[in-house]
Amino acid sequence: MLNNQVPVTVLTGFLGSGKTTLLNRILTENHGKRIAVIENEFGEIGVDNDLVIGAEEEIFEMNNGCICCTVRGDLIRILGNLMKRRDKFDYIMVETTGLADPGPVAQTFFMDTEMQEKLQLDSVTTLVDAKHIWQHIDDSDEAREQIAFADVILLNKIDLVTEGELEQLEARIRSMNAAAKIYRTKDAVVEMDKILNVGGFDLDRAMEIDPQFMEPEYPFEWAGVYDLSAGTHELVLQEGPDPAMKVALVPVSASTDEALESAVEPVVMVFSDDEHELSAGGTLQPGGHLIALNLTADELRFDVQIGRPGAYALFTEHHPDEFQAQLFGSGTLVKPVVEREFKPDHEHDDEVTSVGITTPGDLDPDRLNDWIGNLLRTKGPDIFRMKGILSIKGQPERFVFQGVHMLFDGRPDRPWGGEPRYNSLIFIGRNLDRSELTEGFEACLA
Repeated sequence: MLNNQVPVTVLTGFLGSGKTTLLNRILTENHGKRIAVIENEFGEIGVDNDLVIGAEEEIFEMNNGCICCTVRGDLIRILGNLMKRRDKFDYIMVETTGLADPGPVAQTFFMDTEMQEKLQLDSVTTLVDAKHIWQHIDDSDEAREQIAFADVILLNKIDLVTEGELEQLEARIRSMNAAAKIYRTKDAVVEMDKILNVGGFDLDRAMEIDPQFMEPEYPFEWAGVYDLSAGTHELVLQEGPDPAMKVALVPVSASTDEALESAVEPVVMVFSDDEHELSAGGTLQPGGHLIALNLTADELRFDVQIGRPGAYALFTEHHPDEFQAQLFGSGTLVKPVVEREFKPDHEHDDEVTSVGITTPGDLDPDRLNDWIGNLLRTKGPDIFRMKGILSIKGQPERFVFQGVHMLFDGRPDRPWGGEPRYNSLIFIGRNLDRSELTEGFEACLA
């Protein structure tokens, strides 16, 4: 039987590793494949689409969140629409943000029956910036997960490091992922048969990396069903790893696994609502409300008011053991009749933010050079990534640029023609000062 599944490559790599460069190579190489591209960017404005050449390809942008989190529904929708035009392409590339965890993205192709029938995850291909990865590999979960989940790793920018540094990095990567095929590249130059149709994604290995790989993620880690009498009970906690914990208490039909299961999806919706803070000494009541227990007091006791005797499910953001949480009724410990643990949402490094600037007008090249030079000298370590499209006074072509930490590269692109001239750039990093960046850039306008 012919395999009519469309192969999909998930292209990942930390900020500035060279994903877009590789994508441009894939779109311009003579491999005979018609490729649809789905792009996801981190940041306030999308510029990657302007940096990708090959106007004949299908390119879909997803700029309203990270593909592994809030817009995974958008990914499924775009894939579904693509499959209605199955005759227009042979292959799909999904380029993730530099801060994406590839695990949940890969999971998308296994959680849905229709996806499994029509699409085949060919590989997770990860680019690694041979020079700058050391600045992130120890403090970024995303950078490590991108390497761990990779089937193919391109050790890119090898011209910026020594052979000894390369060997040290390759050994480190091997210790994290011994199964991936590793290729050393400059400017992401690699033979296409090394990254397309490699049939490399190994579900068994993904399960070894993350035993809960096939489980959906939830906004809570634990739920327990209690048989409670009418009256006031007491929820007692001890100081834990966080100053607050979100909880929801809902009535269920019985103290059974099935009754708990039926409450899960409705409570997922409750956890997406605005939270109501409850300080120690306050009263928790069953209902469809998300409650954030304030855990900053010396004594962490909360009343639990039950109007009718019956079965109630308590869903907690964190595992109750982390806070030694216990429920008492008339001074007696009440234990859950049924309990279940859930795979929690993954988290990103919240300190990494973006600043996007879009403005019409031409730039004075001398002022721009001085400003960028000074910016990279003084802020380079905190600027993980910068990229954009610039309109230089007197130049008929667009100027596209990309920067990673203190390295900067730019080149003229296609002519502006009759298109309105504008500037669009984005910074991604830590400790970014929006006002300073905006004022500095606008001072470069001619």
